[in-house]
Amino acid sequence: MTICIGLRREDKNRWERRVPLIPSHVKELLGEHLVSIFLQPSVNRIFSDEDYLQVGATIQEDLFSCPIILGIKEIPVSFLQEKKIYMFFSHTIKGQPDNMPLLKKMMELQCTLIDYEKIVDDKDQRLVLFGRQAGQAGIIETMWALGRRLSYEGLDNPFSVLQQAYLYGSLVEAKEAFQRLGWTIQKRGLDSSMVPAVCGFAGYGSVSKGAQELFDLLPHEEIAPGNIRSLFLNKTFVSNKLYKVVFEEKHMVVPLSSENTFKLQDYYDCPEKYKSNFEAYLADLTMLVNCIYWTPQYPRLVTISSLKKLWTSSRTPRLKVIGDISCDIGGAIECTVRATSPDNPVFVYDPLEENAIDGFEGRGVSVMAIDNLPAEISLESSISFSQSLKSLIPSLVSADYSKDFEHCSLSRALKKAVILFKGELTPDYKYLNKYI
Repeated sequence: MTICIGLRREDKNRWERRVPLIPSHVKELLGEHLVSIFLQPSVNRIFSDEDYLQVGATIQEDLFSCPIILGIKEIPVSFLQEKKIYMFFSHTIKGQPDNMPLLKKMMELQCTLIDYEKIVDDKDQRLVLFGRQAGQAGIIETMWALGRRLSYEGLDNPFSVLQQAYLYGSLVEAKEAFQRLGWTIQKRGLDSSMVPAVCGFAGYGSVSKGAQELFDLLPHEEIAPGNIRSLFLNKTFVSNKLYKVVFEEKHMVVPLSSENTFKLQDYYDCPEKYKSNFEAYLADLTMLVNCIYWTPQYPRLVTISSLKKLWTSSRTPRLKVIGDISCDIGGAIECTVRATSPDNPVFVYDPLEENAIDGFEGRGVSVMAIDNLPAEISLESSISFSQSLKSLIPSLVSADYSKDFEHCSLSRALKKAVILFKGELTPDYKYLNKYI
């Protein structure tokens, strides 16, 4: 029997152009499996309706005939249909208040919800994600923001030639711009007032690797977190390169008890036994790129109180920009008081007044907190995502949803990502009951 899969039109905002399956992969699925694929028409999608028509897909507004519907961002409550199987980023696993009405409605309609964020392999590594692309777009936006902030402060700087990520025709074009920027830094150096330019990356996963991929096109030297202070004290720095620091968990937190030593697994299991140690580095950073996954039980990376200390100290703060790629509101970066968008990408957070003003002017630190960064490089994001997702489609369409959750024959990877099965929270997600 042929199973119909529907791909809904992304409409959360005008920047969202990504697709879960690209045309070439749709063609493969249609040729190798008993599936038909329907898409809602879209003038905004990175691939045109015609691209999908040419490979055998159907374009129509109504997806009622499709038992399985794929999307990227949260699906509006008004779009939901009874007993459908939905796969998208639901942003519900932390009990996010904004999306609890969505989860509740899906329960009422007896829907099945599979969340991309929880599709993992046997080592609990995510299989379907935009992490690398978030990092790539995030570093472009962060270094563009650095250039704009320095220009506001009256400093002639090479970063001001960069554009925002979405303005580049492709990621290749953006990389070429970074290579030209690197040549300028190498040849002319940086203003003496910002030397050494120390750029910190919090985290070392796919998001951080994506960000470092472009940063590493610039002339730089990587130093260990423990060596940042000596760089200043010994004056061993030069003006024609940047200094990169990658922070791991062991650098960012310390045990509450001085009698204990840092143990990674213990930190994961018992985060309440640790406190942030990041304030020790903050004064020496020019730019911070936050790439860590954060939940409320873990210590914050940058607190408002630590920024207050920095802005009331005797010396002018070196910290110009925080690129909060992870974008947890009031989370690891406490001064991320709201998400931003490509057309309004940065605000300046004043830690003394505890307020945020859009743009680059004023006292404080510039914060870039765009919450859908991969959409700024939609082509590369869609190709990578689709490549991962297409291998999971056979299991998705062959499962027997008439049976109970235990016996529905979904693959292990997909089964771990089922938040709701026919309207009921699955065992791993029963904890969400307290948020609904």
